[in-house]
Amino acid sequence: MNWNTCIRQIHRWLSIAFTVAVIINVVAMAQEKQAIWVGLLALFPLILLLLTGLYLFALPHAAKWRSVRGISG
Repeated sequence: MNWNTCIRQIHRWLSIAFTVAVIINVVAMAQEKQAIWVGLLALFPLILLLLTGLYLFALPHAAKWRSVRGISG
């Protein structure tokens, strides 16, 4: 499997995990007794989503940079 395809698949699964964590957070807020760790539950997938998203965002720019550099260099 290609490295970029693997990152893209991880990003998709992280988005599902983040959505589930947000739903759990909303349900926990509706209850009277709240736990602090539930509020932090969505941060872990969110940070990983940020990292993988930045990588996927930079891919086309890096490919352009490599192709221009390869032609001139």
